[in-house]
Amino acid sequence: MKQAGYWIAVLTVFSFGASTWAAWQPAKGPLATRWAKDVSPENAHPEYPRPQMVRQEWLNLNGLWDYAIRPKEEARPEKFDGEILAPFPIESALSGVMKRVGENNRLWYRRGFELPTSWSGRRVLLHFEAVDWETTVLVNGRELGKHRGGYARFSFDITDALKPSGTQELVVSVWDPTDKSHQARGKQVTEPHSIWYTSTTGIWQTVWVEPLSPQVYIKGLKIVPDVDAGEVRVAVYFSQAMPEVRAIVEVHDGGRAIARAEAASNTEIRLLVPEAKLWSPDSPYLYDLTVTMMKGGEAMDEVTSYFGMRKASLGKDENGVTRIFFNNKPLFMFGPLDQGFWPDGIYTAPTDEALRYDIEATKQLGFNMCRKHVKVEPDRWYYWADRLGLLVWQDMPSGDRFARSGQGEITRSKESAEQFEQELTALVETHFNHPCIVMWVPFNEGWGQYDTARIVEKIKALDPTRLVDCASGWNDMGVGDVHDIHSYPGPAAVPPEPNRAAVLGEFGGLGLPLRGHTWQDEKNWGYRSFEDRESLTNAYFALLQNLRPLIQSPGLSAAVYTQTTDVEIEVNGLMTYDRALIKMDAEHITAANRKMYLPPPLVRTTVPTSQDEGILWRYVTDTPADDWYKPTFDDSRWKTGQGGFGRKETPGSVVRTEWHTSDIYLRRIFTLPENVWLADPYLLIHHDEDAEVYINGALAAKAGGYTVSYGLLPMSKESREALRPGDNTLAAHCKQTSGGQCIDVGIVDVVERQPD
Repeated sequence: MKQAGYWIAVLTVFSFGASTWAAWQPAKGPLATRWAKDVSPENAHPEYPRPQMVRQEWLNLNGLWDYAIRPKEEARPEKFDGEILAPFPIESALSGVMKRVGENNRLWYRRGFELPTSWSGRRVLLHFEAVDWETTVLVNGRELGKHRGGYARFSFDITDALKPSGTQELVVSVWDPTDKSHQARGKQVTEPHSIWYTSTTGIWQTVWVEPLSPQVYIKGLKIVPDVDAGEVRVAVYFSQAMPEVRAIVEVHDGGRAIARAEAASNTEIRLLVPEAKLWSPDSPYLYDLTVTMMKGGEAMDEVTSYFGMRKASLGKDENGVTRIFFNNKPLFMFGPLDQGFWPDGIYTAPTDEALRYDIEATKQLGFNMCRKHVKVEPDRWYYWADRLGLLVWQDMPSGDRFARSGQGEITRSKESAEQFEQELTALVETHFNHPCIVMWVPFNEGWGQYDTARIVEKIKALDPTRLVDCASGWNDMGVGDVHDIHSYPGPAAVPPEPNRAAVLGEFGGLGLPLRGHTWQDEKNWGYRSFEDRESLTNAYFALLQNLRPLIQSPGLSAAVYTQTTDVEIEVNGLMTYDRALIKMDAEHITAANRKMYLPPPLVRTTVPTSQDEGILWRYVTDTPADDWYKPTFDDSRWKTGQGGFGRKETPGSVVRTEWHTSDIYLRRIFTLPENVWLADPYLLIHHDEDAEVYINGALAAKAGGYTVSYGLLPMSKESREALRPGDNTLAAHCKQTSGGQCIDVGIVDVVERQPD
């Protein structure tokens, strides 16, 4: 049957078991998405798996396979345990099995297939898009080889192992030590808890075969858009060098050929793209590409692809601040941390529509990017990001040991380093052509971080067209294109450097479990917990109010909110784990998100805090009279001291007067000029822990918990109306229960600027 412009062979499935397995059905998992009902053995990810290198003929091997779990050292089993639906990992409900394998066992797969007679006399390649972790492949009893790595695609030429006709037998064995070894594994663990999730073992992306020319075929493409030169450079790689074979490359704009050139294998072809339509989140325009391999006048192979004209770089804004530039203009990049887990498929989305939904929802909520967190997705996820216009920061999946915050780097074994760099190279090379990817992130929070400067240079050599974040959070080594910090809940920022932009790689983590949509009924976890959607929305809105001024000063270039969805017991997602609900008021937060791309506001000091200079307050630590916060109260017997108050070791604080008791009460007088006009006043406050603030006796705000830096806090309508020319009273109470403690407060005026 024909599908999306290419032909897929009709596939017959053969079982080698002694008896026919029962009809497939998903296992009973804790939670499912709405796409689970669309999954069956007949339509398990039927889409062409590599949209950037499409051929017309192929055969999909997704569907039912026999499976067996046996001790690691045992030979191939004679009898199998049942059937599994590939490409869903065996731990998932959609596999129909939902069993753990463990580091002491091996997972075996087996299936039969027949090749179309029209493929006779051609080379046949067997492709695995991803299998986790160590894979051995046999066809008709002949071992073809092994592969190590849970995220990279790999292939075997199976031509010489095929029988002349009839059923071909494919056997795959997989061993996966998960967190018992050094390999890249991301958030997978043997015993899930907190921010660590269910492991994936075995096949978790599409398995397929395709016929190719018996002599030579197109092995790969490298597509480099050059916005400044108005051209695209294309290198075509053949399976073997043949001087008489040429590659013809054509660029199509909406079906119309606009450029054509030819060259030999491995030679870069330059094609002009006149008046190029630039790819961006607002206009994700893609050009089509056709590559034909010619020998004499005969076409030996042909693939189709696409590309986007776009540029990611660093630059100086009009004030000389180093920022991330996109298409030669400053662009604030803002989006969620995207873990890529699914309640019914674990590492594997139920359907292609589900993959697309996450990206569509991210865009609809007003974000322009996401950080793909310590996971590599199927190629079709990046295809949808290309099509829909979502910028992607791509993490390398983490593994090995941790270097804790401030501890620098670890030392890897030779085997660990070689495996990591092999998989890192594969990540960059196989995803090079996707316009959506604008940043590579080799390390996250010190996890497996080693030889940082050399690794950054290695990535830059592999891909000089993109930015590199040397380490997201914790242990910055002063290299790469950005200085990335994490702050929960935040936000926070460091000043940009002459050659590096400042980014906030993670912040937020606001948690809310919604009953009926959680992985477990109780004991769910978030960095900060809320009880209803309204309070969650308000807290998120407050985070963004504090984030926007950081764009102006100190000059923040990007921010990543944790996170797209809940994942297992972690409930700090914008959406529930089953993608059924957006947990906040979508309209409200979308408007707030889109304001992030407007010129940042001017923040004018109205009543200073003690950040820069100690401000004199009156204070007591015993409980005062009930009217202590009113303007008429007599505080002449209170002590005097300079703000802020607290313990000097409290993170982010400026403490000039020590305070160690459970409570402190503060009062000060400030004067507003007669002609003052405040556009949008806010409290500027640093508190640890619960605080309440009054202006002229009117409650301005209450703030629970603690902050780790100074931030904006909305003032009540009553307190704004209480402000008057002349003398005003500012009063505050802070209650501390454990850990650090501090209180300092002032007032600023936030003035919106009009877009240019």
